[in-house]
Amino acid sequence: MSMFTSIPVETLIVWGAGLQAFFVVLFVWQALLVRDLKSKRLKSIQRQQQELQHQSLSASKHSLKRPQLMSVVNKVVAKLNVLRSREAEKVADDLARAGYRSKEALSIYFFFRFSLPFAFGGIAVVWLYVLGMGDMQPMGRMLVAVVAVLIGAYVPKLYITNQAQKRAEALQKALPDALDLMVVCAEAGLSLDMALKRVAKEMMGPNPQMAEELSLTAMELGFLPNRADALNNLNKRTDMPSLRAVVGTLQQTERYGTPLAQSLRVLSQEFRTERMLKAEEKAAKLPATLTVPMILFIMPALFIVLLGPAIIRAIAVFPDF
Repeated sequence: MSMFTSIPVETLIVWGAGLQAFFVVLFVWQALLVRDLKSKRLKSIQRQQQELQHQSLSASKHSLKRPQLMSVVNKVVAKLNVLRSREAEKVADDLARAGYRSKEALSIYFFFRFSLPFAFGGIAVVWLYVLGMGDMQPMGRMLVAVVAVLIGAYVPKLYITNQAQKRAEALQKALPDALDLMVVCAEAGLSLDMALKRVAKEMMGPNPQMAEELSLTAMELGFLPNRADALNNLNKRTDMPSLRAVVGTLQQTERYGTPLAQSLRVLSQEFRTERMLKAEEKAAKLPATLTVPMILFIMPALFIVLLGPAIIRAIAVFPDF
């Protein structure tokens, strides 16, 4: 402290003015410096496209990792010759809605769909006839075996339907936030594909499903010759009314040049209102839903607490009764 107190005030003022002048000159030089922004931006776009391609190819996380098992699956499915059928296209769309977009997903689905009925039926036959479990009549055992085969046939379809429903719910919850971010990007002057990339990057943590859909759409907007095909593919992958409305708005802005930010803001507000109405509807149904649990669990305990002491006292007063 003695060293600083010994420095004159005039010297401190001169040092402060010199530092201030240095920083002013530095900021002005940075502002007037001519940079090659075009090449830097091209490198950034190429890097982002490579990342999006890597993310789209990494969707094979749901597939089998062992090549030997995968070769067996491919051989079995190839012998059945089901990949060229009309049902294969519909199953591929269902798998895409559930988040399974790898080339192996379709083969794995058909493999389990044809093998699980035999597996479930074999387990039922061994359990009922070989081990002799369950004291049942022959007709009853046959009925149980048939039911096991039917369950094995429908388990893959039920699983895919359940996964698709969960994914649709996650997309529906994240859609208003994604639209708000797209509004901000549109007002900042970003194009549609760049806005989708930016929103996908921001949504990667809170909602990976929405981030994956937007990343694939942004990548297709950059590579497909017709931009409308990329938006139609988003419709096809999700098959949701809300996203169909968003795709229609984006196609309208692409075709007629209408303001993108204003349209997305209106859609975001509508989706938030719809979500609020659904929450209010669930809250209104809550009393009727709780009636049966209250009758079964709360009312008996309440009667025991209220009438229990009186019954015990009556038994003590009238022991003969």
